[in-house]
Amino acid sequence: MRIISFNANGIRSAATKGFFDWFASQQPDVLCVQEMKAQADQLGDAVFAPAGYQRHVREATTKKGYSGVAIYTRRAPDEVRTGLGWDAFDEEGRYIETRYGNLSVVSMYLPSGSSGDERQQFKFKVMDWIAPIFDEWLASGRDYVLCGDWNIVRSKLDIRNWTSNQKNSGCLPEERAWLNALCERGWVDAYRHLRPEGEDYSWWSQRGAARAKNVGWRIDYQMITPGLRDRLRDCFIHAEPKFSDHAPVVVDYAD
Repeated sequence: MRIISFNANGIRSAATKGFFDWFASQQPDVLCVQEMKAQADQLGDAVFAPAGYQRHVREATTKKGYSGVAIYTRRAPDEVRTGLGWDAFDEEGRYIETRYGNLSVVSMYLPSGSSGDERQQFKFKVMDWIAPIFDEWLASGRDYVLCGDWNIVRSKLDIRNWTSNQKNSGCLPEERAWLNALCERGWVDAYRHLRPEGEDYSWWSQRGAARAKNVGWRIDYQMITPGLRDRLRDCFIHAEPKFSDHAPVVVDYAD
């Protein structure tokens, strides 16, 4: 089973850069997209409906062309969920879940706080609110794959400029402590499990030549419940070709 997580930073823009051709070559079972930045009526072109896949979208209702998540799936899910019960989060189009028997695959986009204190405070509120939900999922007996842009690094291995970013959103000590605590409680970072010393990045600033110099951050994850750990087979973060300021994160699981 191959699952891809990808922050498109605009799926229409990524499509013009050849993303769906690359997607077809990867032959995933499930693709989780974040930052669709498109409404349903803007996705009518055939390129957005690749053969052999169902598409399920949770668009933002707060403003057009903002946020939004989607799941492309070969297998028809038993159930699709698009809300977690808090309008301030749900209406920004930040969560969608497809269920297949005892397996749940989630595409999720956690807020960024980099634009200023107001959004950073919202990010902290989301972290406080959603952690108990993650704990419930962990204790549920279901298998979960949480794909998404978490907008937080975990350690020095996940960011090129560690020291200079200690006071910047995404690398704040309290953010890292929160994410690492999830892993201490049982969630498994698929990439880190397979690459204990890996220093691959999944996002680069569009300022300067950050990507060319590989001055990046790893903020895109597939977090899994412990029952899936032994099914992990391989992981790739595809910095090239470039479809977005983020790179697709590909994880292969034993069937």
